[in-house]
Amino acid sequence: MPGGRLTQQERQQIALGLADDLAYAEIARRLDRPTSTVTREVMRNGGPAAYRADLAHRATERRAHRRRQVAPRGSKAPLEAHGRDSEALREYEEAFTTLLMQQGLPKMASRVLVCLYTSDSGSLTASELVQHLQVSPASVSKTIGLLESMNLVRRERDERRRERYVADNDVWYQGMIASARTHAQLAETARQGVSILGPDTPAAIRLENIARFVDFVGESMIRAAEQAREVLCTRPETTSDGTAKP
Repeated sequence: MPGGRLTQQERQQIALGLADDLAYAEIARRLDRPTSTVTREVMRNGGPAAYRADLAHRATERRAHRRRQVAPRGSKAPLEAHGRDSEALREYEEAFTTLLMQQGLPKMASRVLVCLYTSDSGSLTASELVQHLQVSPASVSKTIGLLESMNLVRRERDERRRERYVADNDVWYQGMIASARTHAQLAETARQGVSILGPDTPAAIRLENIARFVDFVGESMIRAAEQAREVLCTRPETTSDGTAKP
């Protein structure tokens, strides 16, 4: 299987495959590349509807040029904290961002979440996000507002009274609970249609089945979230000498 960066000809084949409504896996098979390579290439260059081979190729060249300016020819990739490989970390962040975009999040929201998830501090300020992502403060502010509305991020103040954004385990719990509430609302709306359409009609039966299914899924989500929070997020108690209790 070939390695290295995609060539301009390969990008043209990707564009042709998208135009023919081929799945990423099929395009990757024809290129003899991993499916993840094709998926990441498309998602970070406008998505399947806006992908253009020439623009994608130029964008890749610009990114490579910027990296060469930071790391002169012949030098090793700089190491991050804890001896991490900065190039490997960048590739991981791109792959993680692509995954979140595939799940329906906008690109900027995905990038912000990945920054928070991979931060050792567990939280970042607006200025730290601006510096890391190289975007405007307005973009960060708008994106944080979106993520807050989705219960994926919360705000807190540090000892210097700076506002920090957090995406920890409790945020995931709250997000799951919010999603379960949405399921409950969907089930309630479906059941309203049952009485309007008539309980014995095919349409009403369909809506009742939807309500039952969504009810079951929502209740299962709540139970799973509560169990996970209790088991995974509870820290062990410590004794007076600082050791964990059994």
